Amino acid sequence: MVNIKKNRTFAYANYVQIQTLFMQCKTKIIGFIILIITILSVNAQEFRCNVSINSQQIQTTEKQIFETMKQSIEDFVNNRKWTSATFEQHEKMDCNISLILSERVSLTDFKGQLSVQIRRPVFNSNYTTGLFNYIESDFQFTFNESQPLEFDQNSFTSNLSSAISYYLYIFLGVTFDSYALMGGDSFFEVARTIAQSAEKSGYRGWRSSDSQKARYWFMENYTNAAYQELRKANYYYHRLGLDMMTKDQKEARKNILEALRSIQKVHKIRTNLLATQIFLDVKVQEVANIFGPASDAEKEEIYNIIKEVSPINLPKIKDFAGR
Repeated sequence: MVNIKKNRTFAYANYVQIQTLFMQCKTKIIGFIILIITILSVNAQEFRCNVSINSQQIQTTEKQIFETMKQSIEDFVNNRKWTSATFEQHEKMDCNISLILSERVSLTDFKGQLSVQIRRPVFNSNYTTGLFNYIESDFQFTFNESQPLEFDQNSFTSNLSSAISYYLYIFLGVTFDSYALMGGDSFFEVARTIAQSAEKSGYRGWRSSDSQKARYWFMENYTNAAYQELRKANYYYHRLGLDMMTKDQKEARKNILEALRSIQKVHKIRTNLLATQIFLDVKVQEVANIFGPASDAEKEEIYNIIKEVSPINLPKIKDFAGR
């Protein structure tokens, strides 16, 4: 006689085992899908940004907020899609954002120095070159640990997220300009929109009247048609200059010199333009290295351009004097 109860128990056990195996497989499959989506999502992002927070000047036992601040900024920059372009992992743009905090005004309000930098790889080499490097000495912002940083280019949410977003679009603009003539147009326009949205926030740096070194001026300099030679210089210096160094050094130096001539043209239109000064601050030492083996005539012309446009940088090319 068949033991029905025993068979039912055995069938139920098998059923449970099958269900357990199914759930385990399902969990692994879902986990695998999430992993793939995560990898694809990460690869889609544009920036590989290193963030540092220096809080040594602030006397407090609550240090966790600074770790949270660092993580929030890194997540904000690195995990957000800033363009419609697709970037492979090796194509991500390396940048640095640094905050040196000098004062904690309240639980959520801070003052300090903001530093932003971006570099670009040079074709057929292991060398990277600076594109943009700027320090704001008087930066004020609000940061709340319980609220993630948000961004909307058409509205002001916070000075921290707006300033960082603004510089990221400046980064994108100068980077794309370095690969294609006027390639950064759309990104500079977004930077303009961010600045216009933040102008009425009351925070310094968004208005032209704030100072001659207000962040406002980068957007203005890069979108003003009168200064298009500045953006031409970016393209000639990088795509037709540095990127060509391994193929034809003489031609590459010729194009880099042409880039410096374009900077000089902009200077003649308007002296002490912030964007031209930043360009030369970043590039003069590199120019000195590149033109070490160049002709005396080339060195003399470079010296005269720097003397006219950015005399503060003359010590970096002192060996070019008297050619």
